[in-house]
Amino acid sequence: FFFMAATLNGSNDDEKLLDLCARCHKDQGIWFLNAFWTSKGEQEAERVWAYVHKFNELDMENHEEGSSIDEMSAHRFLEAFDDAMTVVAMRTLLRKVGAIGEGRPKNFPLTHFLIAHFNADWRIMVNATMGENAEEVAKAQKMLKEAQAAMNVAAEAAKAATAAAEEVRKEQKKYDDKTATLTEKTTQGGVVSMNRAKAELAQHLAEDPLPLRRAKITAESAEKRAEKTLKQAMDRVSELEAYLKELQSHCGSAGGSLWWIDRELHEARKYMPKARGGIDK
Repeated sequence: FFFMAATLNGSNDDEKLLDLCARCHKDQGIWFLNAFWTSKGEQEAERVWAYVHKFNELDMENHEEGSSIDEMSAHRFLEAFDDAMTVVAMRTLLRKVGAIGEGRPKNFPLTHFLIAHFNADWRIMVNATMGENAEEVAKAQKMLKEAQAAMNVAAEAAKAATAAAEEVRKEQKKYDDKTATLTEKTTQGGVVSMNRAKAELAQHLAEDPLPLRRAKITAESAEKRAEKTLKQAMDRVSELEAYLKELQSHCGSAGGSLWWIDRELHEARKYMPKARGGIDK
């Protein structure tokens, strides 16, 4: 759940760039998408998504909360995406366009990579404003958080219902196996043993199979809860999808933010059971 400030802090472009580079990997990626949404952001959004998640993975200390990675991790990042540009070449390009000074930076923020990789005008990027649709985007972010929470609850309920149904199958098998064994004994051996088996079978069939009955009651309750929580989750998802569709028709400067919310919703659905509203991973 993120909140995107309308403007970057700083009295000049250099200070604004520093402010952007100090933000978490995801916020840097979203800022880039918003700033260049119509020119390159929309068509490159999925790649930026992948870049952000790779940064989260390589940032061993802070993960999603981090704002940069070290040089060794930067080399691994470039290798992971078969990027022909080296860290040294990237720094050279960044110095040429004035994004960094002559020193050797110890850290490698995602923003530096995006500027170099997409040959983006960093001065345009740091002076972009994210103020349009701010209230609508904040509402969509809140709806996403609620939908994700509802899907988590539904996924847990579905897991419990599956376990309860398995317990019913186990108890039913035990009951059916005993029935089959006693039925077989009624046709084997002498008259006395067959009559004893018939009596045992009659008693078995007349008894209330408490473990099986209890398992069925638990399973029925679990299934009802799973259905209820699934409906609640899917209602949240449908509401958010409809709201995003409405916003995307006039997204203003928040195209990247809205795309990211939609993408996170899509990702959350991968962890729902397919039979209960989930999608392929």
